Amino acid sequence: MLVIVGHLPIRTLLLRHATLVATFDDAGREIADGAVLVRGNAIEAVGPTSELTGQADEVVDARGLVLLPGLVCTHHHFYQTLTRNLPQAQDAGLFDWLVAHYPIWARLTPEAVRASTATAIGELLLSGCTTAADHGYIWPNGARVDDQIAVARAMGLRFHAARGSMSRGRSQGGLPPDEAVEDESAILRDSERVIREHHDPARFAMTRIVLAPCSPFSVTPELMRASAELARKHESVHLHTHLCETQDEERYCVEQYGKRPVELAESLGWTGPDVWFAHAVFVAPEEIVRLGTARTGVAHCPTSNMRLGSGIAPVLAQRDAGMRVGLGVDGSASNDGSHMLDEARHAMLLQRVAHGASALSAREALRLATRGGADVLGRDDIGALAPGMAADIIGVRVDGLATAGGSLHDALASLVFCRIPSVDLSIVNGNVRVHDGRLVGVDLGRLVKRHNAAARALVS
Repeated sequence: MLVIVGHLPIRTLLLRHATLVATFDDAGREIADGAVLVRGNAIEAVGPTSELTGQADEVVDARGLVLLPGLVCTHHHFYQTLTRNLPQAQDAGLFDWLVAHYPIWARLTPEAVRASTATAIGELLLSGCTTAADHGYIWPNGARVDDQIAVARAMGLRFHAARGSMSRGRSQGGLPPDEAVEDESAILRDSERVIREHHDPARFAMTRIVLAPCSPFSVTPELMRASAELARKHESVHLHTHLCETQDEERYCVEQYGKRPVELAESLGWTGPDVWFAHAVFVAPEEIVRLGTARTGVAHCPTSNMRLGSGIAPVLAQRDAGMRVGLGVDGSASNDGSHMLDEARHAMLLQRVAHGASALSAREALRLATRGGADVLGRDDIGALAPGMAADIIGVRVDGLATAGGSLHDALASLVFCRIPSVDLSIVNGNVRVHDGRLVGVDLGRLVKRHNAAARALVS
């Protein structure tokens, strides 16, 4: 059990005697019997416990913990926690899976969005995630991205909220039913409003806005182009969409537009350091080179890709070509959980299935989940434990059953090779959000009851 001495509110916080501090800084420092000093919402110092001996308002004895930067989720669909494990979609590929879900999602309400957001954030925090990008792209019945933002602020998650959209219904050649799409002029007006009301470009920002037309088969090229122009009128508003997830999508783009998905994105101005794609499984080698040269990003979602049988993304080639690569859990109807440490584990294992046992190490997988995710989201203030970085820190217990034996040999790698149920400690922006493996300030039983009521109403 963590031993905390002192009184809130925290002005300075000293975490000391950690089994290991894995900084993921530029030097890749790993410090045994390490310590981290936090002042307010920023890290002030990192080093051996013997060197960080000053006074602090709060002192945490972190024995038995590995401390590392908070994990960064670059792709999720919070609302899908309401429809995970639906029998009619358990064995479907992407397009059939979407067709089964669209009519249900078209019944979303503001309460359903808030309840599912709370559930997803609770899962993310317990799995070590401190920053998440969510791709909400269906907003029926008065639901708005503002509903998600309010919950994220209350629960203390650093949040990149996507004002996503679908505008091309089935009658116009798209995949979603007409009742699930929006008018494009209304989408652009609301996108401008959301940026104006919620986007914070400052360092340590807790809320940023992303513009995210859903996919080539659910929006028009005109909306893609207009969204890019709107985002680039504002500081640090980035662009996100699904691309190259399945061969069905590739066939659709060739038939509808005469271009492969990457070619279509390039023609619409959708590449560069302010753009990242979800999945990017079916990308040709020459396309990877072009995307790498442009510094376009990718959210690798290995669990979802396995669940839907979509394939194995070429993330090693993408990384080596210069693409910014991070990890995402994807929606909880195509993953059925929101566990970021699991995602790092699955990323490592899936690349080994494709390329051999040495393809991706545990440390490389964790780097994708920390520094990689920060790069994808365009952040230089998260993803590493170093002076001047945001105080986003997680502690994973390595003296218990899950890592018994394994942590003795390599404590950091045990977080990926072993199966970690949940983190023991999570600090976001200097505030403790998980303590002794429990969410702080959250009535979990009430949260689950509220979520199940919303899910039951939605599906029935």
